[in-house]
Amino acid sequence: MHPIADPLFYVAAIPAVLLAGLSKGGFGGSMAMLAVPLIALVISPIQAAGIMLPILVVMDVVGLLAYRGHADRRSLWILVPPALLGIGLGWATAAFVNEAFVRLLVGAMALIFVGDHLLRRGRARVASGHNRAKGAFWGTVAGFTSFVSHTGGPPFQLYMVPLRLEPTLFAGTAVIFFAVVNAVKLVPYFLLGQFDPTNLATSAVLLPLAPLATLVGVWLVKVVQPDFFYRFIYIMMVIVGVKLIYDGALALLA
Repeated sequence: MHPIADPLFYVAAIPAVLLAGLSKGGFGGSMAMLAVPLIALVISPIQAAGIMLPILVVMDVVGLLAYRGHADRRSLWILVPPALLGIGLGWATAAFVNEAFVRLLVGAMALIFVGDHLLRRGRARVASGHNRAKGAFWGTVAGFTSFVSHTGGPPFQLYMVPLRLEPTLFAGTAVIFFAVVNAVKLVPYFLLGQFDPTNLATSAVLLPLAPLATLVGVWLVKVVQPDFFYRFIYIMMVIVGVKLIYDGALALLA
């Protein structure tokens, strides 16, 4: 069982894991979505997703320990069941789904959300209430896109950000949501052959970075101001949205 030996792979993979860890620690929102696209610069996106999932699960465990007792239970009750449905849909359609189109769609949704926020800037600080219909829709989309390409961040945030939760509560809710999603994804990923010896060995090489980066993310959430926290999330959503649109369009036009 030998890991990937190409040094160029680690030039892309190490920053990807560090960004994912910061995001999993609650800081930066969608930064974890940059991990697979970064690694996919040097290997296939499918293999990149398989390598990242065990690492994301370890990050989830660290995040759960760091944020224990901090979560918005109502958000989880609204979002988690539809997310499980979305994972099931992703598994059932794995052979037919065009990953490039999914990236394009998720990127467009992220940019539309940020654009709407900018247009309504005067009301942006007013928290919205929970909405089960919206939660069912965005939870399903988050589960589906997370299964396909680990891009569940923007759909999750499209529901959560307008609630304007306190940063630690927001981060703790995100950690629990994606811990459940990633744990459930392990079974279909295994059945689809994503955990071959090379992928698992490569995951093991990168694994020591996971808890360190996640704990740094937890620390940042606790020390930054709420306004900066949300401003940073919006900025990262724009960066990730543009990246996903670029990757999706490039693949569709190839």
